[in-house]
Amino acid sequence: MALIKNEIPILEFDSNEKAVIMPGHERFEMKLPKRAVLAFLGDCIDKFAEKSNAKAVNYFISETKKYPVYILKYKGEEICLVQAPVGAPAATQILDWLISYGVKTVISAGSCGVLEELEENLFLVPNRALRDEGTSYHYAAPSRFIDINKAALKGIKKALAIHNLKYTEVTTWSTDGFFREPREKVEYRKSEGCSVVEMECSALAACAQFRKIIWGEILFTADSLADAEKYDERSWGEDSFEYALRLCLDAVTEVDEA
Repeated sequence: MALIKNEIPILEFDSNEKAVIMPGHERFEMKLPKRAVLAFLGDCIDKFAEKSNAKAVNYFISETKKYPVYILKYKGEEICLVQAPVGAPAATQILDWLISYGVKTVISAGSCGVLEELEENLFLVPNRALRDEGTSYHYAAPSRFIDINKAALKGIKKALAIHNLKYTEVTTWSTDGFFREPREKVEYRKSEGCSVVEMECSALAACAQFRKIIWGEILFTADSLADAEKYDERSWGEDSFEYALRLCLDAVTEVDEA
Protein backbone atom coordinates (compact mmCIF):
# COMPACT_ATOMS: atom_id res chain seq x y z
CA MET A 1 0.00 0.00 0.00
CA ALA A 2 1.53 3.29 -1.11
CA LEU A 3 -0.67 5.56 1.01
CA ILE A 4 0.48 6.39 4.54
CA LYS A 5 -2.51 7.67 6.49
CA ASN A 6 -2.45 10.16 9.33
CA GLU A 7 -4.95 12.04 11.48
CA ILE A 8 -3.47 15.25 10.07
CA PRO A 9 -4.09 15.27 6.28
CA ILE A 10 -0.95 17.19 5.37
CA LEU A 11 1.14 14.43 6.99
CA GLU A 12 -0.33 11.75 4.73
CA PHE A 13 1.86 10.66 1.83
CA ASP A 14 1.21 8.47 -1.19
CA SER A 15 4.39 7.30 -2.92
CA ASN A 16 2.52 6.02 -5.99
CA GLU A 17 3.85 7.89 -9.04
CA LYS A 18 0.58 7.43 -10.93
CA ALA A 19 -2.04 10.12 -10.26
CA VAL A 20 -5.48 10.86 -11.69
CA ILE A 21 -4.11 13.95 -13.49
CA MET A 22 -0.52 13.57 -14.64
CA PRO A 23 1.82 16.34 -15.78
CA GLY A 24 1.98 16.28 -19.55
CA HIS A 25 -1.60 14.99 -19.80
CA GLU A 26 -2.13 17.32 -22.78
CA ARG A 27 0.38 15.18 -24.74
CA PHE A 28 1.83 18.08 -26.65
CA GLU A 29 4.27 17.15 -29.38
CA MET A 30 7.00 18.94 -27.48
CA LYS A 31 10.43 17.77 -26.42
CA LEU A 32 12.19 20.28 -24.18
CA PRO A 33 15.96 20.57 -23.63
CA LYS A 34 17.35 18.66 -20.68
CA ARG A 35 18.60 21.83 -18.99
CA ALA A 36 16.24 24.55 -17.78
CA VAL A 37 16.09 27.75 -15.77
CA LEU A 38 12.87 28.29 -13.81
CA ALA A 39 13.29 31.67 -12.16
CA PHE A 40 11.27 33.99 -9.91
CA LEU A 41 12.42 37.08 -11.77
CA GLY A 42 9.27 38.63 -13.21
CA ASP A 43 9.37 40.33 -16.60
CA CYS A 44 13.17 40.09 -16.56
CA ILE A 45 12.61 36.66 -18.14
CA ASP A 46 10.64 38.00 -21.10
CA LYS A 47 13.05 40.89 -21.64
CA PHE A 48 16.06 38.58 -21.63
CA ALA A 49 14.30 36.15 -23.97
CA GLU A 50 13.62 38.95 -26.44
CA LYS A 51 17.22 40.20 -26.32
CA SER A 52 18.53 36.66 -26.76
CA ASN A 53 16.25 35.82 -29.70
CA ALA A 54 14.76 33.00 -27.69
CA LYS A 55 11.84 31.12 -29.20
CA ALA A 56 8.57 30.60 -27.33
CA VAL A 57 7.74 26.97 -28.14
CA ASN A 58 4.66 26.68 -25.94
CA TYR A 59 2.84 28.13 -22.95
CA PHE A 60 1.93 26.85 -19.53
CA ILE A 61 -1.61 28.13 -19.14
CA SER A 62 -3.04 28.78 -15.68
CA GLU A 63 -6.32 30.42 -14.77
CA THR A 64 -4.58 33.76 -14.31
CA LYS A 65 -1.68 33.87 -16.73
CA LYS A 66 0.08 32.26 -19.69
CA TYR A 67 3.73 31.47 -18.99
CA PRO A 68 5.85 31.32 -22.15
CA VAL A 69 8.23 28.39 -22.45
CA TYR A 70 11.33 29.74 -24.18
CA ILE A 71 14.24 27.89 -25.72
CA LEU A 72 17.49 29.78 -26.20
CA LYS A 73 21.05 29.01 -27.13
CA TYR A 74 23.55 29.62 -24.36
CA LYS A 75 27.18 28.58 -24.44
CA GLY A 76 26.40 26.32 -27.35
CA GLU A 77 23.58 24.48 -25.56
CA GLU A 78 19.83 24.69 -25.81
CA ILE A 79 18.34 25.88 -22.52
CA CYS A 80 14.68 26.04 -21.55
CA LEU A 81 13.76 29.33 -19.84
CA VAL A 82 10.52 29.89 -17.91
CA GLN A 83 9.26 32.47 -15.44
CA ALA A 84 8.26 30.89 -12.12
CA PRO A 85 5.11 32.02 -10.33
CA VAL A 86 5.39 32.92 -6.65
CA GLY A 87 4.14 30.28 -4.22
CA ALA A 88 4.95 26.60 -3.79
CA PRO A 89 1.85 25.04 -5.45
CA ALA A 90 2.03 27.12 -8.65
CA ALA A 91 5.81 26.94 -9.01
CA THR A 92 5.88 23.18 -8.40
CA GLN A 93 3.07 22.59 -10.89
CA ILE A 94 5.15 24.22 -13.62
CA LEU A 95 8.31 22.34 -12.59
CA ASP A 96 6.52 18.99 -12.69
CA TRP A 97 5.04 19.88 -16.08
CA LEU A 98 8.44 20.83 -17.51
CA ILE A 99 9.88 17.53 -16.26
CA SER A 100 7.13 15.62 -18.07
CA TYR A 101 8.32 17.13 -21.36
CA GLY A 102 11.96 16.20 -20.95
CA VAL A 103 13.64 18.59 -18.53
CA LYS A 104 16.23 16.84 -16.33
CA THR A 105 18.35 19.59 -14.72
CA VAL A 106 16.86 22.82 -13.36
CA ILE A 107 18.32 25.83 -11.62
CA SER A 108 16.04 28.45 -10.06
CA ALA A 109 16.68 31.90 -8.64
CA GLY A 110 14.63 34.20 -6.50
CA SER A 111 14.66 36.68 -3.66
CA CYS A 112 14.44 35.86 0.02
CA GLY A 113 13.70 37.71 3.20
CA VAL A 114 16.50 37.82 5.75
CA LEU A 115 16.06 36.80 9.36
CA GLU A 116 19.51 38.07 10.34
CA GLU A 117 21.38 41.30 9.68
CA LEU A 118 22.32 40.67 6.05
CA GLU A 119 22.76 43.33 3.40
CA GLU A 120 20.41 43.50 0.44
CA ASN A 121 21.44 41.91 -2.89
CA LEU A 122 23.75 39.29 -1.42
CA PHE A 123 23.79 35.93 -3.18
CA LEU A 124 23.17 32.83 -1.08
CA VAL A 125 23.09 29.10 -1.76
CA PRO A 126 20.47 27.12 0.17
CA ASN A 127 21.69 23.60 0.97
CA ARG A 128 18.55 22.58 2.84
CA ALA A 129 15.06 23.92 3.46
CA LEU A 130 12.65 23.73 6.36
CA ARG A 131 9.33 22.41 5.04
CA ASP A 132 6.72 24.86 6.33
CA GLU A 133 4.61 24.77 3.15
CA GLY A 134 2.07 22.22 2.00
CA THR A 135 3.14 21.19 -1.48
CA SER A 136 6.26 19.22 -0.56
CA TYR A 137 4.19 16.79 1.52
CA HIS A 138 2.56 15.53 -1.68
CA TYR A 139 6.00 14.63 -3.08
CA ALA A 140 7.98 13.43 -0.06
CA ALA A 141 7.22 11.69 3.21
CA PRO A 142 6.97 14.05 6.19
CA SER A 143 10.25 15.43 7.55
CA ARG A 144 11.30 18.72 9.03
CA PHE A 145 14.00 19.52 6.47
CA ILE A 146 14.84 18.53 2.91
CA ASP A 147 18.34 18.60 1.43
CA ILE A 148 19.18 20.21 -1.90
CA ASN A 149 20.67 18.05 -4.65
CA LYS A 150 24.48 17.87 -4.38
CA ALA A 151 25.07 17.94 -8.14
CA ALA A 152 23.02 21.15 -8.36
CA LEU A 153 24.96 22.69 -5.48
CA LYS A 154 28.24 21.83 -7.17
CA GLY A 155 27.15 23.45 -10.44
CA ILE A 156 25.93 26.57 -8.66
CA LYS A 157 29.20 26.94 -6.76
CA LYS A 158 31.17 26.57 -10.00
CA ALA A 159 29.15 29.38 -11.58
CA LEU A 160 29.62 31.65 -8.57
CA ALA A 161 33.35 30.95 -8.67
CA ILE A 162 33.47 31.88 -12.37
CA HIS A 163 31.92 35.23 -11.42
CA ASN A 164 34.27 35.60 -8.42
CA LEU A 165 31.25 36.00 -6.20
CA LYS A 166 31.44 35.38 -2.49
CA TYR A 167 28.47 33.49 -1.14
CA THR A 168 27.16 31.83 2.00
CA GLU A 169 25.44 28.46 2.22
CA VAL A 170 22.22 28.73 4.21
CA THR A 171 19.25 26.87 5.57
CA THR A 172 16.07 28.50 4.29
CA TRP A 173 12.58 28.54 5.77
CA SER A 174 9.99 27.81 3.06
CA THR A 175 6.55 28.99 4.13
CA ASP A 176 3.12 29.46 2.58
CA GLY A 177 2.18 32.22 5.01
CA PHE A 178 3.69 35.51 3.84
CA PHE A 179 1.58 37.39 6.40
CA ARG A 180 1.96 34.69 9.08
CA GLU A 181 5.51 35.18 10.26
CA PRO A 182 4.92 36.12 13.92
CA ARG A 183 7.86 37.27 16.02
CA GLU A 184 8.02 34.10 18.15
CA LYS A 185 7.98 31.83 15.09
CA VAL A 186 10.70 33.88 13.41
CA GLU A 187 12.88 33.47 16.49
CA TYR A 188 12.10 29.75 16.58
CA ARG A 189 13.12 29.33 12.93
CA LYS A 190 16.34 31.22 13.62
CA SER A 191 17.08 28.87 16.52
CA GLU A 192 16.72 25.97 14.06
CA GLY A 193 19.38 27.46 11.85
CA CYS A 194 17.25 29.30 9.27
CA SER A 195 18.77 32.60 8.21
CA VAL A 196 16.40 33.42 5.32
CA VAL A 197 12.77 32.88 4.36
CA GLU A 198 11.03 32.32 1.02
CA MET A 199 8.04 30.36 -0.29
CA GLU A 200 9.07 27.60 -2.69
CA CYS A 201 12.48 26.00 -2.10
CA SER A 202 11.42 22.94 -0.10
CA ALA A 203 8.53 22.16 -2.47
CA LEU A 204 10.65 22.37 -5.62
CA ALA A 205 13.34 20.22 -3.99
CA ALA A 206 10.75 17.59 -3.04
CA CYS A 207 9.24 17.51 -6.54
CA ALA A 208 12.69 17.13 -8.09
CA GLN A 209 13.57 14.26 -5.76
CA PHE A 210 10.27 12.51 -6.45
CA ARG A 211 10.74 12.79 -10.22
CA LYS A 212 14.46 11.91 -9.93
CA ILE A 213 15.84 15.04 -11.58
CA ILE A 214 18.46 17.61 -10.49
CA TRP A 215 17.26 20.90 -9.00
CA GLY A 216 18.94 23.70 -7.07
CA GLU A 217 18.44 27.38 -6.35
CA ILE A 218 20.34 30.65 -6.07
CA LEU A 219 18.82 33.13 -3.62
CA PHE A 220 19.49 36.84 -3.25
CA THR A 221 18.58 38.91 -0.22
CA ALA A 222 15.66 41.29 -0.39
CA ASP A 223 13.42 42.45 2.49
CA SER A 224 14.47 42.20 6.13
CA LEU A 225 12.72 40.63 9.12
CA ALA A 226 15.86 40.90 11.26
CA ASP A 227 14.28 43.59 13.43
CA ALA A 228 10.88 42.32 14.55
CA GLU A 229 9.87 45.84 15.57
CA LYS A 230 10.68 47.41 12.21
CA TYR A 231 10.01 45.37 9.09
CA ASP A 232 12.01 46.72 6.14
CA GLU A 233 10.90 46.05 2.56
CA ARG A 234 14.08 47.66 1.22
CA SER A 235 14.01 47.40 -2.60
CA TRP A 236 12.93 43.75 -2.84
CA GLY A 237 16.34 42.82 -4.27
CA GLU A 238 15.42 44.29 -7.64
CA ASP A 239 19.03 45.21 -8.43
CA SER A 240 19.89 41.49 -8.53
CA PHE A 241 17.31 40.26 -11.04
CA GLU A 242 19.35 40.41 -14.24
CA TYR A 243 22.53 39.16 -12.63
CA ALA A 244 20.66 36.29 -10.95
CA LEU A 245 19.36 35.15 -14.31
CA ARG A 246 22.85 35.14 -15.77
CA LEU A 247 24.08 33.13 -12.79
CA CYS A 248 21.28 30.60 -13.33
CA LEU A 249 22.22 30.13 -16.97
CA ASP A 250 25.88 29.66 -16.08
CA ALA A 251 25.05 27.30 -13.22
CA VAL A 252 22.74 25.05 -15.21
CA THR A 253 25.44 24.58 -17.87
CA GLU A 254 27.97 23.72 -15.15
CA VAL A 255 25.89 20.91 -13.60
CA ASP A 256 27.29 17.44 -14.25
CA GLU A 257 24.32 15.31 -15.26
CA ALA A 258 26.27 12.03 -15.12
